[in-house]
Amino acid sequence: MQRRSFLTTSGAALGFLGLQKYLTAAETTRIVSPYGPLLSDPDGILDLPKGFQYKIISRLGSKMNDGLLVPGMPDGMACFEGKGDEVILVRNHELGVTSQRMSPFPDQKVPSSFNQQYSYDHGELGESPHIGGTTNLVYDTKKEKVVNEFLSLIGTDRNCAGGAMPWGSWITCEEPADLNSERGQLHGYCFEVKATDDGKLQKAVALKKLGRFRHEAVALDPKTGILYLTEDMNDGLLYRFIPKVKENFHEGQLQALVVKGHPSADLRNYRGSKDLIKEGVEMEVEWIDMVDYESPAADLRYQGFEKGAARFARGEGIQYTDGAFYICCTDGGPESQGQIYRLTPGASDKLDLFLQPKSDELLTNGDNLCAAPWGDLVICEDLVNEHKSKTPHVRGITPEGKIYSLAKNAKSTSEFAGSCFSPDGSILFVNMQGEGLTLAITGPWQERA
Repeated sequence: MQRRSFLTTSGAALGFLGLQKYLTAAETTRIVSPYGPLLSDPDGILDLPKGFQYKIISRLGSKMNDGLLVPGMPDGMACFEGKGDEVILVRNHELGVTSQRMSPFPDQKVPSSFNQQYSYDHGELGESPHIGGTTNLVYDTKKEKVVNEFLSLIGTDRNCAGGAMPWGSWITCEEPADLNSERGQLHGYCFEVKATDDGKLQKAVALKKLGRFRHEAVALDPKTGILYLTEDMNDGLLYRFIPKVKENFHEGQLQALVVKGHPSADLRNYRGSKDLIKEGVEMEVEWIDMVDYESPAADLRYQGFEKGAARFARGEGIQYTDGAFYICCTDGGPESQGQIYRLTPGASDKLDLFLQPKSDELLTNGDNLCAAPWGDLVICEDLVNEHKSKTPHVRGITPEGKIYSLAKNAKSTSEFAGSCFSPDGSILFVNMQGEGLTLAITGPWQERA
């Protein structure tokens, strides 16, 4: 697949419209097992169906090719074409300034040779630097071997998720605990990282016009060049950014979503909500301009809500496929089990509640998600709330709207993150965040029962 086509997963011309006929059916009828049951992993890492296997390709604390250490808390991630049989992973690390024990710097000491000008927030002399950022990992898919791994961005705060751009870069998003940190630079921005294989650290430049808030993920509409952004707050908004020049996010207009005719709508469906949003009901939406995008008071979402923007329950992963955006709202719904909204841009933008599961066996607290080349959605579970299922899974949703388990964490309750496929669809890469592991999963993807 070409770089400019694989992100839109043209093979996913399935519409997911088949899901709607299952919405009123008993939820148990939507549980399927196209690959068979998950088998217990004798190594206690990852349970997978028969015929599938995983390989740990990166581990917290291992030495990288640049002499630094693999940082901890791997999160959002994307896969790009490389040279020959190689692919390039650009991987976030959700590390705050207090997470120095998972720092890329050996013994938590910055080497004297380190060029501080490349770091966004290096701090004052004697302070521990901000260690959020990204690493690039070059993987030979035929030899099943990492050929290069290095730090590509540093000095940012809690890089959670982001989004792949079809010109070969990754927009990484900060989700700081404190937007108004008095230490060094302000945080809550997005940064662009190129999918390079040269082993070099890139200079961190904030894309300030994308707004300052607790970002989670972004996704691009390849038809219009408009960027859509989620906010990981339980009263967050859904934003879009219209660039002045395509493929350049330094200038343009930030906007927030409004449900037409229903200003300041609450789309969270929390227990006790006055007006519950029903699955499959389509809403027409419009957009309002956000003026104070720098948000010195860290109140951008409040500004937007007062102007009529709709509230979402922790917008996290967002994925564009087959002409629509799918958005995971991690703890939405009456049981705080999560929701997936679908936004369909067009002459008149439409929004509908695509999925709001009630059973733990279906989906719990969906976070990052990606589109498989053959059409399924693949969703990482976070398990931010207490539910019957206390073990995170990687779930799949078929074009017919049925849901299955693809993998299970056999080691801990750590969330999955960063799911993404190789351009040829043969490998699913995913992170086990708390364990600091990046895995490559292979198997008979097309052989579904």
